[in-house]
Amino acid sequence: MTIEQPATSALPLPPGTSGLPWIGETIAFLTDPDFANKRRQQYGEIFRTHLVGRPTVVMSGAAANKFILATNFDKFSWRDGWPDNFKELLGASLFLQEGAEHQRNRKLLMPAFHGKALTNYVTTMTEITDRYLTKWEQISDLTWFPELKNLTFEIASVLLIGSEPGAETTELSRLFTELTNGLFTIPLNWSYTTYGRAIAARDKLLAHIEQVVLERQQQPSQDALGLLVQSQDEEGNRLSVAELKVQALLLLFAGHETTTSLVASLCLALAQHPEILATARAEQERIGRDTPISIESLKQMTYLDRVLREVERMYPPVGGGFRGVVTEFEFNGYRVPKGWQVLYRIPEAHFDPEVYPEPNSFDPERFNPDRYEYKPSDYTFATYGGGSRICIGMAFAQMELKIIAAMLLRRNCWELVPNQNLTLDPIPTLHPRDGLKVKFYKL
Repeated sequence: MTIEQPATSALPLPPGTSGLPWIGETIAFLTDPDFANKRRQQYGEIFRTHLVGRPTVVMSGAAANKFILATNFDKFSWRDGWPDNFKELLGASLFLQEGAEHQRNRKLLMPAFHGKALTNYVTTMTEITDRYLTKWEQISDLTWFPELKNLTFEIASVLLIGSEPGAETTELSRLFTELTNGLFTIPLNWSYTTYGRAIAARDKLLAHIEQVVLERQQQPSQDALGLLVQSQDEEGNRLSVAELKVQALLLLFAGHETTTSLVASLCLALAQHPEILATARAEQERIGRDTPISIESLKQMTYLDRVLREVERMYPPVGGGFRGVVTEFEFNGYRVPKGWQVLYRIPEAHFDPEVYPEPNSFDPERFNPDRYEYKPSDYTFATYGGGSRICIGMAFAQMELKIIAAMLLRRNCWELVPNQNLTLDPIPTLHPRDGLKVKFYKL
């Protein structure tokens, strides 16, 4: 006897509430860090809400990650999923492109983030980091998060668009902070509003990038933008100036925002777990504190690898990603109509006790090859997304994070200043509420 499955249209909508007219539950979503977890406890791993003017379904857990990022990828649209703020501020870059256009441009961008290019970036990353460490040693009392942001932005700016270290990168970093502040705010484009200032910052950044693009076309260079200017597809087509501008803007945004978050979380976690800090430092001693940082020496830092993976598991910089629903689908017995949007959630999979025993414990050994608690194909680890659109800059970010960590372990100590708020706020990316105040000094 065959039991017929119900048609998708006959299935119920996910449980949940829509909140206020138009605004829905947007305010609660933006102001309550525990918004998704509270509703998940109430409704389960799929629930509906209403965010920024659209009916929204929130899906969490490894099965949801795999469904959205891989097995049912074609049911979703990146471009339709993100709020208009992102589209206006970041432009029609790889982040919002789809189909053949996305595949073509991703292929053109790929050489700047893999292989020989990464090897060429090591020296610059170490030189810039060394300069910042020296500066912090002299300051001693730090509010560290904004300093870390300046460090990662300078690395991204120098390597990706060939900026000059110093005043130029400092000003570009300031403009990027203005732009980022506009991503999660009411889009009122007036000169005195947060969003108006973000638009003005975007325009200044694009003007600067256009000037650099024109220079690279005349004099090719080995920074990422120089490689992009020279890149061409099988038919000899290259990115236009307009395309190069928005792709470079995205690369600068993605190349430092999430890395800053991960470096800050790493420094916080090591300060709170001195025994793990000591083990990571001992590994650097075995390798040799004076051994030059290189691709080869980075491969020897196996314990540091585990520490960094645990940071990525426990402190993912972003909580998930939006997608537009282009084809009605069914998940866990519920239907989600075409035209809605979906938000997939990362932390729930990362803290699943069936995959990661004692998930709230910072335990790098869970990534020991003898114990490995997850399989990438299961999508229980999704810091960098997954599937065919996994973060193009993942190898760049992980190498940068490892270089900064190794150099800190080799030469510095830091202590958390008492009586500060170490709560981690999720917007725009995960960061300590009081900016991570530390006493910083040389070993």
